[in-house]
Amino acid sequence: MTIHTPAAAIRKTWKIAMTCAAWATCTLVGAQDYPGKPIRMVIPYTPGGSIDTVGRLVADQLQRQLGQAIVIENVPGASGLLGTLQVKKAKPDGYTLIFNASSHAYLPLVSSKKTYDAERDFTPVGQIGYVPLIVAVTNELPVRTVAEFVQLARAHPGKYTWATSGLGTTSHLSEEMLNRALGLQMDIVAYKGAVPQLTDVIGGHVSAAISPMPGVMPFVQAGRLRPLAVTSKTRVPSLPDVPTLAEGTIAGFELLSWYGIWGPAGLPADITHRLNTEISKAVEAPSLKSRFAELSFVPAKSSPAQFRKLIADDLNKIGKAVREAGIRID
Repeated sequence: MTIHTPAAAIRKTWKIAMTCAAWATCTLVGAQDYPGKPIRMVIPYTPGGSIDTVGRLVADQLQRQLGQAIVIENVPGASGLLGTLQVKKAKPDGYTLIFNASSHAYLPLVSSKKTYDAERDFTPVGQIGYVPLIVAVTNELPVRTVAEFVQLARAHPGKYTWATSGLGTTSHLSEEMLNRALGLQMDIVAYKGAVPQLTDVIGGHVSAAISPMPGVMPFVQAGRLRPLAVTSKTRVPSLPDVPTLAEGTIAGFELLSWYGIWGPAGLPADITHRLNTEISKAVEAPSLKSRFAELSFVPAKSSPAQFRKLIADDLNKIGKAVREAGIRID
């Protein structure tokens, strides 16, 4: 039996097939030609802080490698939440990324409101590296060591205060941990980034801060802030006379701020791989490594899968500390 297919049906089937083939070709070409326009990189804090400083260095190197502009957009507010949610809602096409630190993963742990899921709502592209934090005080305080600072704060409960670059950040969590571990009754004042945080410590409006090294070091080197300790397990070469918190203050203490790049959830695997490859090249670039060394920033390469595991492992570790300390923000 011969089956006659109407000409209209044949034309419709042919049109559908050609459309599918064209879409597949466009998708392939798009992936191969990425990036074909400027990339927007959101930094969810004010200019001049540690995340902004490192982010701009990385973006500058990446745009040289990619041959396409990377436009930095600072979107501060709500402890980084405003910029983060912009990226969460963006189209997952590789043209909107976020450069952030470990606070990207920590904020949902301490927030009493549902904001975002750090693992489900974003695509980990690659880790950039990590850096210790510095415990620094205003020069107005008559202390030279952590022990002297603790003694002073205990003698005057409620008088002295911490400044943090934002709630849910590594700065905030480390200050909460010191309050509990050392029995300090110090309120924590939140700012929209490291620059206003540290500026108020310098001015004596707030007593102390714990903040990542890239943002603090210029003020320490200029003698405008006094460093008391670092949060790494070992001393850092650029501050050889500054002890670690683990040295006689809190045994085994270590809290580092690690940095990375994310895209929205659903970022295509080929674009993720392309970006990750370029990030791995960037952190090894001699000019970038020399600047990192000046900032005591340790570069690190990772595949997207390795970066995802780092985030999951850190969420388990820090999540446990947050629950035990009862750290919550509204």
